[in-house]
Amino acid sequence: MLTEVIFDCETKALFSEIDSFDPVGLGVSIVSVYTRTVDDEQRELAGTMMSFWEHELADMWEHFRTADRIIGFNSIKFDVPVLAPYAPADFARMKHFDIMQMVRNALGHNLGLNHLAEHNLGTGKTDVGTNAVLYWKKHDEESLAKLKHYCEADVLLTRNLYDFGVREKKMRYKDKWNTMREFPVDFSL
Repeated sequence: MLTEVIFDCETKALFSEIDSFDPVGLGVSIVSVYTRTVDDEQRELAGTMMSFWEHELADMWEHFRTADRIIGFNSIKFDVPVLAPYAPADFARMKHFDIMQMVRNALGHNLGLNHLAEHNLGTGKTDVGTNAVLYWKKHDEESLAKLKHYCEADVLLTRNLYDFGVREKKMRYKDKWNTMREFPVDFSL
């Protein structure tokens, strides 16, 4: 059995609102974490979703420390740096697996979570990241509920895309000429 953590974070600001392109300056509003155990065939045995607001992040790190694999989408270039001011010193060196990094390595360019989800799972994201920042800024009960729902939905979408890659060992996408293509993926440990 393995313990996997799938996560996503949302920020308080957009890059257009800060003076650099360093994700550290964006701040964290919420992080959603799905912790699960899987068997040797990568089948999920049990899973739990948790979300942590900025003031609760200290309670989150133990889930990452005990993971055999930490799974994210664009997590190496975005989520890990965004979380750096809040994270333990060893967070970036933990056992991260970034789906976008695997796609970039396979194709030489990025594909978004929504694109891959639509063409492999038949479903897409529930909202857009810019709205997540707006929900945080509104900060009313309804907006914060939408923010939490959006972050958790992205985590579940990442989980489902990861499971698809594990199971099918390939992913599909549409190229710039609108032609459906596929490429092999190896998500094994």
